[in-house]
Amino acid sequence: MRLRFLGTGTSFGVPVIGCTCATCTSDDPRDKRTRHAALLEGNGRALLIDAPPELRIQLLREGVRHIDAVWFTHAHADHVHGIDDLRVFAGRSGEPLAVYAHPETASLLRRRFDYIFDAAYSPPAGTSRPNLELHEFEAWQPVRIAGFELLPIEVPHGDQRVFGFRAGALGYITDAKRLDSRAIEALRGVRVLVLNALWRGNPHPTHFSVEEAVDAARTVGAEQTFLTHLAHRARHADLAASLPAGISPAHDGLVVDVPEA
Repeated sequence: MRLRFLGTGTSFGVPVIGCTCATCTSDDPRDKRTRHAALLEGNGRALLIDAPPELRIQLLREGVRHIDAVWFTHAHADHVHGIDDLRVFAGRSGEPLAVYAHPETASLLRRRFDYIFDAAYSPPAGTSRPNLELHEFEAWQPVRIAGFELLPIEVPHGDQRVFGFRAGALGYITDAKRLDSRAIEALRGVRVLVLNALWRGNPHPTHFSVEEAVDAARTVGAEQTFLTHLAHRARHADLAASLPAGISPAHDGLVVDVPEA
């Protein structure tokens, strides 16, 4: 099983529009952080995690030609507003593309993208809409998607719940503010862990800071932890040099081979 990081930036992306900080003006390609997405690959199958506004750019950059399903962590704009770019996959296969979300997220998707999910809507002749088939999952109830066995893990994120997952030896959590005892127990024994980490220093009300993510990673105890959903306050090289052994910042395009559980 492989994990491909498509986008590792926060909701503003990096560089931030109009910003002249060291990260935003860096010539290190690892400091170019598009918004959050990843691809889980194995046995010829591919599960997309989120659909950010840069999804088309990310998939072209990585040469992705096929996905089998999509997992939506939650309905914030930086995680779902590339949904229209999924149109090409169902159009090419002739079959609906399966997308998965918790019922709260699914309800928001149906309202926000009614042109996709309202069965009563018919697009004008000669046009198309994404042919997506929306499935719902429940927290803590295992589900099989695109050949992967996933355990949905609920984490708090302001006024929303976000749903990461465990898949074998991989734990994947984004946009969390904390891991409660149930989430920590669900992640015990993972060998690769992904956590969001917005910035160093002052706490954010809905996201892990780098320091909070490091503490959570130590509690889980994975062999490797990768930090994603990063803001522009630290350059990749500087952040990498400052982190403890076994914890690294991810970057767009990074591919990680996940060992067997």
